[in-house]
Amino acid sequence: MLVLTRKTGQEIIIDGNIRITVTSCGDGRVKLGISAPAHIKVDRAEIAARIAAEEAGCVVELACR
Repeated sequence: MLVLTRKTGQEIIIDGNIRITVTSCGDGRVKLGISAPAHIKVDRAEIAARIAAEEAGCVVELACR
């Protein structure tokens, strides 16, 4: 795993066409903006896990917040 330090407004570029921008930091949270080509799937980990479980035929319930 590569660990980088970035400030608000700074970016990380992956493979020349995926851009991750730190949009804000504070209160124990970091907000990221992700720009990627349409064929690249971008999901939060919990959403990707739910999709994988649904594709495997499992039923997953998420708590409402």
